[in-house]
Amino acid sequence: MLYAVGGQDLNSSVVSCDCLAHRFGNAADQPGRAPVYSTDLTDVEWREIRPLLPVPGWLEGRGGRPEGYCHRQMLDAVFYVLDNGIKWRAIPVDFPAWDRVYAFFRRRREAGLLLMMINVTAGNDTDRQAATDMLPALRDRFLTITGLWADGGYTGTLITGALATLYLAVTVIKRSDDVSGFVVLPRRWVVERTFGRLMRSRRLARDYERRPGTSEAMILWSMTILMTRRLAARAPV
Repeated sequence: MLYAVGGQDLNSSVVSCDCLAHRFGNAADQPGRAPVYSTDLTDVEWREIRPLLPVPGWLEGRGGRPEGYCHRQMLDAVFYVLDNGIKWRAIPVDFPAWDRVYAFFRRRREAGLLLMMINVTAGNDTDRQAATDMLPALRDRFLTITGLWADGGYTGTLITGALATLYLAVTVIKRSDDVSGFVVLPRRWVVERTFGRLMRSRRLARDYERRPGTSEAMILWSMTILMTRRLAARAPV
């Protein structure tokens, strides 16, 4: 179930934000916050990302206490940590308490909002090994995907197996031996460009995380920042 709900009575007569924690939780009891950082969501960006957020369990009747902190402020805090590469405990005081922000992040660690899939593995895993584990899960989640582009590290039985069992056509983009110097290769530059954009999030510049799942979540959140800004730029005013 996604974030868009309606028809219920609001929990507070004074609602300064349209997030679910304000509308149906106890976030209205907390002080408001004015956007001051470059990572803070604009109103247009918030409108784009709000419907994609998962509905909290307490609102779906699965138990738990109604949330007491604004979801938009929580997103701003997570984006600040990711973009500036700081510790959770170093979150500025105008955000909610750091442990509440981390709890929000932890609950949504598995929710990739605007990215299909990411898989973080040990350094001694080869590209083919990682893809062998990843492609079946990708197929289960996205049935309409039929083609993939890859570099030379994904050759061998992976290509034939993906086509025979998963009905995925993997096209390997190879560099020509007749070309010297830097040459932009079709489709491969998309991956390199994405790596460059991810490195703008300073939390990803080094591997600070203890769990691979947390590293994957940081990548997902970084791409969420990028895609939210793109969607907002295209949205009608």
